[in-house]
Amino acid sequence: MGVEIRESPVSEEEFEAMKRFVHDYLAASVEGETEGGRMRWYPWHSAEYRYNHIRNVAELGAEIARREGANVDVTRVAALFHDIAKLEADQDVHAEAGARIAREYMQSRTDYPESFVEQVCEAVADHSYGGDLADVPLETRCLMEADLLDKVGANGTTLMLLRMGYESRTHMDANEMVGRVLERGEDAVERVRSETAKSIAHQRLKRVRWFKEWLEDEITGMDPIGPEDGST
Repeated sequence: MGVEIRESPVSEEEFEAMKRFVHDYLAASVEGETEGGRMRWYPWHSAEYRYNHIRNVAELGAEIARREGANVDVTRVAALFHDIAKLEADQDVHAEAGARIAREYMQSRTDYPESFVEQVCEAVADHSYGGDLADVPLETRCLMEADLLDKVGANGTTLMLLRMGYESRTHMDANEMVGRVLERGEDAVERVRSETAKSIAHQRLKRVRWFKEWLEDEITGMDPIGPEDGST
């Protein structure tokens, strides 16, 4: 399933054009909405954050795909479109909506082989699959692993600390919030299948553990909370 296409039909100019399209689509999804758009009172539900997340997933997905022998173009193009409908569609249908947008874009603006378009759209449509990642095509798995890993590590920690302010928490809650990042990361380690993704996850979790230890060491009254230190 992941070996049908090995040529690289996507030029860098075409990839940059796709990025601009995704950026503009996200911006248009929330433009003119008087209440700020779907859940945009949290910064990670803004068009700016969503686009940054998409870029992160595209880069991570391409790295995993290269190391795991997957089709890099399928993975990175699917990553660009995987959350394009996130700000305008409900969570349970945003993947299918993104696949439709990806198909319309590629069929109207490119001459990629239909097999390539199908693989990309399949990956986008299936990226929210909640089952075993071993059951999906390799390119879809690379996308899903990258999607999981983007919220682990320094980026995930920063988002959790931002959330504290939006929930009117004090800095004494920081250890609890960082503990949640560890829990999410440990769940990701259990779910990802490739050795590349596991290695990235462990590296990122190590940084979060260091930060958590520094908090406990430097802030008076900051008791250890959350996953046990040293867990994997």
